[in-house]
Amino acid sequence: MNKDQVKGRVEEVKGKVKEVTGKVLDDETMEVEGKIQKNVGKVQAGFGDLKEDIKDDD
Repeated sequence: MNKDQVKGRVEEVKGKVKEVTGKVLDDETMEVEGKIQKNVGKVQAGFGDLKEDIKDDD
């Protein structure tokens, strides 16, 4: 596992927590921020997965 994969997965989890907290507290802004953070984490993790796949092919 590379740094991008780890950081991306961490951001996904933090975003999900923020999203759920926003729902519980009825804070739409926090909920949206969580969704964005979660999606950014998914992209970063996907980039890390791609880098790992390329490295494995060598």
